[in-house]
Amino acid sequence: MDKQQIGIIGATSFVGEYLLDRLAGLDIEITAFSRKPQEISTDCYTSNISWRVLGKGTDSSGAPYSDEMQAIENWISLGPVWALAELFPMLEAYGARRIVALSSTSRFTKTASRDESEQALAEHLISGEESLTTWAEKQGVEWVIIQPTMIYGYGKDRNIARIARFIERFSFFPLLGKATGKRQPVHVEDVVDACCSALFSGQALNRSYIVSGKEQLTYRAMVERIFLSMGKTPVFLSLPLGMFRYAVMLLRILPRFKSLNVEMVSRMNQDMIFDHEEAAQDLGFRPRGFLNNKD
Repeated sequence: MDKQQIGIIGATSFVGEYLLDRLAGLDIEITAFSRKPQEISTDCYTSNISWRVLGKGTDSSGAPYSDEMQAIENWISLGPVWALAELFPMLEAYGARRIVALSSTSRFTKTASRDESEQALAEHLISGEESLTTWAEKQGVEWVIIQPTMIYGYGKDRNIARIARFIERFSFFPLLGKATGKRQPVHVEDVVDACCSALFSGQALNRSYIVSGKEQLTYRAMVERIFLSMGKTPVFLSLPLGMFRYAVMLLRILPRFKSLNVEMVSRMNQDMIFDHEEAAQDLGFRPRGFLNNKD
């Protein structure tokens, strides 16, 4: 009997790295897709993983997709959900019957942002999800959308790792007011678990699931835990919004902090909490505590 085939889009992404690790030991065949050939590391090659370079209407050799290709019915997409629409012809050519796509709770939290780039991100996420569901229902493809909160893990993320880099460089962290807004960081491996469960679950069908971290922490408490995980005593500097605007402008000069904006600062006192009970019921989602052990 032929092994089950699974296609992974965005395989060289942050989440993709840990998804491939999770799937590599299973008795399945994985076709991993990346847009940039130079990003494919030989360390990721195992006997059950083959690689393809994403292209518009062509396979890895540059030839058009054809009916002679081996069918791949099950897919996980980890790239930007709004970019998935251009790959619908490819998915159809491979005979896709089920797809799990990663999105974000930013579709909810950034719609009212005063920052144009954040508003655009929210709009892209919403339109990407809508395009996927419309296409999937038209094609008779089963779909599941996973919407995680702030993803972190192993110092490779863009959220918690950026805070840690600031602490490492300056030995303190600035806060706006009391920074009482609550957060639920979710570990990358818990997101991977949710994606895998969604792909194989018979209960998850044609719906979206929010996946959030186990703990609800104030922004200040979250940063305190980052200090402690680095073996440092928490040191905070409370700044008014006006000074924060100036500080953000200066920090953006540094390449590592160029994506900072004032809206990120203003949300320190806003709750960004999401219930993951439906994911727990249908996907068996059981997230870990924040920065426990070696996270």
